[in-house]
Amino acid sequence: MKRRALLNSALMAGTFSLLASKDRTVAAEEPRLEIIDTNVSLFHWPFRRLPLDETDRLVKKLSSLGIGQAWAGSFEGVFQRDIRAVNQRLVSACAAHDLLVPIGSINPELPGWEDDLRRCREDHHMPGIRLHPNYHGYSLADENFPRLLSLATNLKLFVQIAVALEDIRTQAANLQVADVDLTPLPEILKQHSAARLQILNWKPRGAVPKALAEASGVYFDTARVEGTDGVAALLNIIPSERVMFGTHAPFLIPEASLIRVHESNLANDDLRSVLQGNANRIHF
Repeated sequence: MKRRALLNSALMAGTFSLLASKDRTVAAEEPRLEIIDTNVSLFHWPFRRLPLDETDRLVKKLSSLGIGQAWAGSFEGVFQRDIRAVNQRLVSACAAHDLLVPIGSINPELPGWEDDLRRCREDHHMPGIRLHPNYHGYSLADENFPRLLSLATNLKLFVQIAVALEDIRTQAANLQVADVDLTPLPEILKQHSAARLQILNWKPRGAVPKALAEASGVYFDTARVEGTDGVAALLNIIPSERVMFGTHAPFLIPEASLIRVHESNLANDDLRSVLQGNANRIHF
C-alpha cells in the first residue's frame, strides 16, 4: 500500500481534508490503522485556558483525527500535592471515554510516593506513570529516581519523563522552569536494563539522545519536533522502533503533530511503528 494510503487509512473523515490524497480509494480498502497518542493531558493548565482543555472536547477532537487511543496524564499532577486524589480524578475522567488510558502522576519528593506508585498499578490498573522532575524540584541524579525506576519496573509500569511542558520563552519571568537535564540517564539505565522509559516533549539536540538510543527500552515521542522533516530527522538519531507518536494536546494543537508525521515521508514500516506499533510494544 502506498504511504499516503496507509496514513489515510488511519484517519477518520474529519482529517481527510487535512491530509487529502488521490489514494483514498486504496485506503478505504485497507483496515484502518488506529493511531495511539502517547502524550496528552487532562484538566486545566493554571496559567491560561487552552482551546481543548475540557475533556469531552479533547476526546472529540482526537477521535476526529483518527486517534483511537490516547495516554492521558494530568496537569493537576504537576502542581498539586495530593497525588492520590489527583490520580483518582484522572481515572474517573478516563473511565467516561474508551479512548483515554490514564497515566498516573508520581512525585518522589512527597511523603508516601511509594504508596502512590503502588496504587497506580494495583488499584487503578494503569500501564504507566508520568514524571515532572523540573516542576517537582528534583534531578534525575537524585537517589529517589533510580529507586522509583526500580519499583516501577517491578510493578510492570512504564515510566514517562516530561522534559518540558511549556517553552521557557513563553513562561512568566518569575515562574520559569528549565527543561529536564537528561544527562544522568544513560549511566542510570545501565543498572535498570529492564525498565521501559519514554521521553516526552524533547527537542532533538545535543549528544545525550545518541547515548540513550543505545539503551534498551528507551522511547521518544514526536510532540516537540519541528519542521517538515522533523520526524525523519529524529529517526536519524533514534531508531524507528524507539519513536512513538505524541501530540502534547491540549497544550499543542494535535493536528500539527499529524501534519509533521505526514510531511516527513516515512517508509510504511516506520510509519506503522511510530503511529501504533511501538506504543503497543511498551504497553503490555
